[in-house]
Amino acid sequence: MLIARRTYLRAKLANRRPAGGTIRPEVYIDETYANVNHSTSRTWYDVEEGPWVQKPAGKGPRLIVVDAITSAGWVPGARLVFQAKRRTGDYHGQMNFDTFRKWFSDLLLPRIPAGPLIVMDNASYHNVYVEGAFYPTTSTRKDALQSWLLANHPEAYQEAMLKAELLAVCKDLCEEPAYALDVLAEEFGHQILRTPQYHPELQPIEECWGVVKNHCAEECDYTLKGLWQHLEEGFGKVTTQTCQAALVDMRREEDRYWLENMEADEG
Repeated sequence: MLIARRTYLRAKLANRRPAGGTIRPEVYIDETYANVNHSTSRTWYDVEEGPWVQKPAGKGPRLIVVDAITSAGWVPGARLVFQAKRRTGDYHGQMNFDTFRKWFSDLLLPRIPAGPLIVMDNASYHNVYVEGAFYPTTSTRKDALQSWLLANHPEAYQEAMLKAELLAVCKDLCEEPAYALDVLAEEFGHQILRTPQYHPELQPIEECWGVVKNHCAEECDYTLKGLWQHLEEGFGKVTTQTCQAALVDMRREEDRYWLENMEADEG
C-alpha cells in the first residue's frame, strides 16, 4: 500500500503549479447511494404523546448516484441516478462495468475540460481489462493457465505443475494489459489516476457526498419521491466553494502523507 500511495502522490504533486493551481485540470469521480429511510438518528418527542415520527423498519429502497466534480463544482450534466434492484449489501455490487462505461463515455467525457487527470478509486468495475485480454489471477482456471503457458511460453511448462506454480509462472511472463477505461480516456487525451486503496481522504468528492446525504437525512420523509427531491436539493448545497474547500483538505492530506513517509524513511 505504501508504494501504491507513493506512486499516486508523486503523480498528483507533479501536476501542481508552484504558484498554485494545477497543470492539467483534475476531475474526481465516484459513486455513492442513499436509502429512503436514511435519516437523523435522533427524534424529538413529547413524553406523553410519544414520538412525532414513526421511523419505518429497514433501510428502504436505494438510489445509486454517479457524479464528478472539478474545482468549479459538479460537472454539469454528468450526474446519473438510478434505483438499485436490491436494498442491502455493498452498492458496488449493484453497479457493473457496462453501466459505468456508458456513463463514463456518454455523460462524463463530453463534458469535462480537455486533457484532465481523472481520479477514481479501485472499484472492480473501474479495473476491467480491454476485451479479449488475458491476465492470470487466483480465479483463473487451471486449464486456462496451462493453455496460455503452452501457447505463449511452452519452454516454461512442465508436466504435473500445480495451479499455484502455473499462476506464479504465468504472472511472471504475462504483461498486464491495459484497462478498458484507460484506453477510452486516452482517446480523448485524458489520463486516469486511481487512488490507493483505503484512502477516501484523498478523494474530495467524499466531502460533497457528505453534504448531500446529510441534507437527505435531515429532510427525510421516508418516501422514494421525497428522496429524489432531497437528493436534488442536496446537490444544490454543494457549491464551488464546497468543492474548493474539499480540494484544500485533500491537498493537505497529500502533503502530510508525503512528508510523513519521507521522515519515516530517513529515521
